[in-house]
Amino acid sequence: MLRGALPATARSSRGGAPRVDRETRARPGDHRALRLWLRLLTCTLLIERHVRSRLRARFATTLPRFDLMSQLERHPEGLKMSELSRRMMVSGGNVTAIVDQLVKERLVERLPEARDRRALRVRLTRAGERAFADMAREHEAWIAAILADLTRREHESLLALLAKVKRHALAVTEGEDAA
Repeated sequence: MLRGALPATARSSRGGAPRVDRETRARPGDHRALRLWLRLLTCTLLIERHVRSRLRARFATTLPRFDLMSQLERHPEGLKMSELSRRMMVSGGNVTAIVDQLVKERLVERLPEARDRRALRVRLTRAGERAFADMAREHEAWIAAILADLTRREHESLLALLAKVKRHALAVTEGEDAA
């Protein structure tokens, strides 16, 4: 095993059987970049699973609903359905289903788009703003708790390294998209 690499399986925190995750797909002879990708994916999936579970238990909601409300919170004037779909990287049908649920709960409202009578703008209601603020506060605390084992310097280093990965990934993928 390479220096600094963790075993693909790790004992569960309860001392039980080894935990199997995406990283277990890697073999010692695999390219280091592949192993790194699988580690990033595993970390993302573990954190996402935790957040999904907490949102369900604490707020009886889902991550897609939280994500949609998060987009709307950043745009108090609201967003067109097509813009929500693009920002969330999901189909228009998925956005419509989530918006329908949130409208029934009076957390969002649909408004006619002034410049395009065929389009609708969606925005948070006052109740939606309050509900999202509560969820966002706890969401931030959950993420902070997961990353609390890292020092400030490690946070900064990881942010810088991931920014470099992101820049290069964008350059590579945009080059492919243009071809």
